[in-house]
Amino acid sequence: MVPVAGTPFGVVHLEVPPVTSGLAVGALVAGIASILVSVLVICFGVTGGSWTGVWAAGAFALLGVLAGAAAIAAGMLALRQIRRPLPPPAVRFTGRGLAVSGVSCGGVGLVLSLIGLGLALLLSLS
Repeated sequence: MVPVAGTPFGVVHLEVPPVTSGLAVGALVAGIASILVSVLVICFGVTGGSWTGVWAAGAFALLGVLAGAAAIAAGMLALRQIRRPLPPPAVRFTGRGLAVSGVSCGGVGLVLSLIGLGLALLLSLS
């Protein structure tokens, strides 16, 4: 308790426990979803021998790329939110590991979706 000068009163700063960042959790969920969709892209690309497989793989590849980009963006925003210094009565955020995992899973899902689309195109042309 910090006394206020000239009065019999004091000021108390309550300790606020840190909160897990919602952006970090969302980034991890979107990154995992991107990886799962990229598996679908690869499956449609390999099993669909004609151009219909390429179209299906392309549709899911677009979804996987968008989910991966969203995971990367949300993870970077979460890292910025966690890194920001705040005065003691404000809410502090944790979850740096979740944010980094979301960024890495989003990147992997994005790359695998593009590789799966390329594989589908390659198999349909040959």
